[in-house]
Amino acid sequence: MRHVLRRIVGGRYGAGRTGRNLALALALVAAPAAAQEAVVTAFGDSLIQGYGLPPDEGVTAQLQEWLDAAGADVAVVNAGVSGDTTAGGLARIDWTLADPPDAILVTLGGNDMLRGLDPQEARANLTGILDAARESGAAILLAGVEAPGNYGADYAADFDAIWPDLAEDYDAALLPDWFAPLRAEGMEAGMARYMQADGIHPNAEGVALIVEEIGPMLLKLLEEESGAGD
Repeated sequence: MRHVLRRIVGGRYGAGRTGRNLALALALVAAPAAAQEAVVTAFGDSLIQGYGLPPDEGVTAQLQEWLDAAGADVAVVNAGVSGDTTAGGLARIDWTLADPPDAILVTLGGNDMLRGLDPQEARANLTGILDAARESGAAILLAGVEAPGNYGADYAADFDAIWPDLAEDYDAALLPDWFAPLRAEGMEAGMARYMQADGIHPNAEGVALIVEEIGPMLLKLLEEESGAGD
């Protein structure tokens, strides 16, 4: 801004014109900077990456469209890696947060569950991810997945408890089950209508339902974060 002041004030100007231009320059300096676009990093596995869907039908694309339609000045970054486990997420969280976002959506654990990995390992890995997110200053929306009954009651109880426990520990917003919005019509009907043929990944219609759930949660989270920073 100093070079602007010199250009406006300097040169062969009369006193009156100099005064007017100086006033203009001071007004430019005093004017508040335009509000910067908020950034949300969607961090997860194939559910975030958009497996099996065209680029414009995945979660991050539909979430961006939802936020745009809501008039929110928010950019969504796709940090999803198909096949990623919580261990893989922990290994890459630091460089993902090298340029810290305003908020992070964490959706990991499904591949741990599909492989029958120890829930305590998943909990420890997610704890490391959330430690890094909190240290970066990003607000957190944590989305979980539920274990099916075929792993046994003890496994399901240990696995399903991870997300509410961590959400409380880290004061994070929580969607306990990523697939819950698809089950409004009942388990079988929802899975039949809103899932891809593999029975693991939502189709575009299913993604839209999930976005309708997490979009308002993210907006509320960003508003609370902005208010806390005022």
